[in-house]
Amino acid sequence: MLNSAAAGRRLAQRAVALQAAATLATALACLLSGRSAALGALAGGAAMTLGSLLAAWGAFGGGVAGAGVVLGRLLLGMAAKWIVVIVGLYLAIAVWHLPALPVLAGAALAAAAFLIATKLWT
Repeated sequence: MLNSAAAGRRLAQRAVALQAAATLATALACLLSGRSAALGALAGGAAMTLGSLLAAWGAFGGGVAGAGVVLGRLLLGMAAKWIVVIVGLYLAIAVWHLPALPVLAGAALAAAAFLIATKLWT
């Protein structure tokens, strides 16, 4: 065993924190284009960050179990993440009529922050 569950939980917490910081930075940068662009970036990044938090909770929330159960939790967490992301992006673009480019930019930069966090702290 290379890493403990506690190390994975800490990595997930750091990654979500970095995603939240990237979301806020993107929203501040989009504020130059207007309030709706900043709200769009905030909504897109929040959807990705909330999805990652949900995936981490699903993967690490059940304690120690067998490999099949752990794999099932991981897959269920990832499915829940992408459902949250898709619903969040749909709400931001189609229902709340926020500009699509800042919404997608917020989500993309939050996803990039997750990748950077996993490279930095593993």
